[in-house]
Amino acid sequence: MHIRGILALSVLTFGTAHAEVPQQPESTVSVTERTAVTSSSFMVSAAHPEAAAVGRAVLADGGNAIDAMVAVQFMLNLVEPQSSGIGGGSFLLYWDAAEDRLWTFDGREKAPAAAGPDLFLDPATGEPLSFWDAVVGGRSVGVPGTLKLLETVHERFGSRPWAELLEPTIDLAEAGFTVSPRLAGAIAEAIEDDLGRFAATRDYFLDAEGAALAAGTTLANPAFAETLRQIAAEGSAPFYTGDLAAEIVATVTGAEGNPGQMSLDDLAAYEVLTRDPVCMEYRRNTVCGMGPPSSGGLTVGQILGLLEHVDMQGLGNSPTAVHFFLEASRLAFADRALYMADADFVPMPTEGLLDSTYLMLRAQALDPEASIGKARAGNPPWRDARVLAPQSQPEPGGTTHVSIVDAAGNAVSFTSSIETGFGSRLMVGGFLLNNELTDFSFRPMAGDRPVANRVEPGKRPRSSMAPTIVFDADGELRLVVGSPGGARIIDYVAQTLVAVLDWGMDIQSAIDLGHFTNLNGDTTLEAATDAETIAGALEALGHKVNIADQNSGLHGIEAVPEGWRGGADPRREGVVLGD
Repeated sequence: MHIRGILALSVLTFGTAHAEVPQQPESTVSVTERTAVTSSSFMVSAAHPEAAAVGRAVLADGGNAIDAMVAVQFMLNLVEPQSSGIGGGSFLLYWDAAEDRLWTFDGREKAPAAAGPDLFLDPATGEPLSFWDAVVGGRSVGVPGTLKLLETVHERFGSRPWAELLEPTIDLAEAGFTVSPRLAGAIAEAIEDDLGRFAATRDYFLDAEGAALAAGTTLANPAFAETLRQIAAEGSAPFYTGDLAAEIVATVTGAEGNPGQMSLDDLAAYEVLTRDPVCMEYRRNTVCGMGPPSSGGLTVGQILGLLEHVDMQGLGNSPTAVHFFLEASRLAFADRALYMADADFVPMPTEGLLDSTYLMLRAQALDPEASIGKARAGNPPWRDARVLAPQSQPEPGGTTHVSIVDAAGNAVSFTSSIETGFGSRLMVGGFLLNNELTDFSFRPMAGDRPVANRVEPGKRPRSSMAPTIVFDADGELRLVVGSPGGARIIDYVAQTLVAVLDWGMDIQSAIDLGHFTNLNGDTTLEAATDAETIAGALEALGHKVNIADQNSGLHGIEAVPEGWRGGADPRREGVVLGD
């Protein structure tokens, strides 16, 4: 699908209000400004220096953006294991410059065929399990998709040999990498949430006394090296149909106290799907993201669509502009809670939610002098909406994002996750297994109405991942961005877009900006940033304001006259590298 044809086929929908849950820590830090990096040829922005370095090496050696992405993700699995890996799922936006075409690939996890709507209900009481009782063990593990996605897109677009792209990670897994302060901190805090329940995970992340590994420790992973050797030689086959598949199933179904329902047939049947991107015109730019089962691109798009009716440029980065942003987010998340789920299973009111009249009417609720408070879902021109009930569910984030542009102008916006930091706490072959099924609604019904995002066999849980690519008015690549952060990913990405497209910030300054988020509840301002200073102004408008860490992991690249300019989130340890 060519860029000029995207809008005619695009679709948007949205967000759920999520209850606050103790987010699996990623070792938060105060935000300190960084200097944007420029490059004339190629660029990679990733969440760990080792991963960015291997991506840069691939690009410098003539590899393309897909080659670099493959190498980066395998390295992230090793050095940032709590956030992503082949035991999880992912979404990819890929801009093919030669073909003038934007592709989106769905590598999201799937529910096993044996999983039903009662998966997260206590059989004794019929009530939902507590969040952590659901997470820890095999019950929460979805059929992973990241490895299949990497293989699928490499076979289609890659230029370097597959095995060559795995070699750096194999070598470092054997030799050992240095445990970073962020990883050490995450391990220490995750101990409180059963990180040590299962032997393989306990033996890898904790020392002989059961304490977290210290920063600076050299940590080898020979089991992962062996897994990667099999994958280098045979592709994804060992993972989905071979001995490794059998080990995954045995681990999931044998998890003491909380077994899962995954089968060998579930793994063998997994497919990566090519989907249409969802795009929204904003200030003469075309902002494109991932469609269902991700709600990220859809909800970002609706926030921007509502803000089209506000002079955000004229207001600048002011309390009034932030107020309008938060109110637009409320409206978008209200719609997301009711309508959004895997469109292969649930009819989606996509045309209605994008309807220009509908968005114009929703935008009339944006009042410069008062907050609307808790927003209700809108009534787009779609009758079937009446049978659905909204969902409210925790959505912590154990996720990573990679932005890459190669010398030919191809671009990758890739967000990958195992859900909560350290996922299900189950480890196989040197990698962690996800807990993505807890992204489903624990309650399948609200009264006599089904929740759109309920568990169903083979269904992909709703996600907030929002890999994004922006094109200018001439259809030229302008911006590549994305973030981890659970449900707050949506606001992190939308805020970054507003900062660049409305307020004229460079990508690094936009990423550095203190966060302000609202998931259709309280407003949260990022602690230890300038965002705190507008708390009083927002409270005067009726916002209930909380001050808290908001640990995004934004990584972005923008086109500039010199070539490319990149930014990496100072809240984490990622870097930008170019030529």
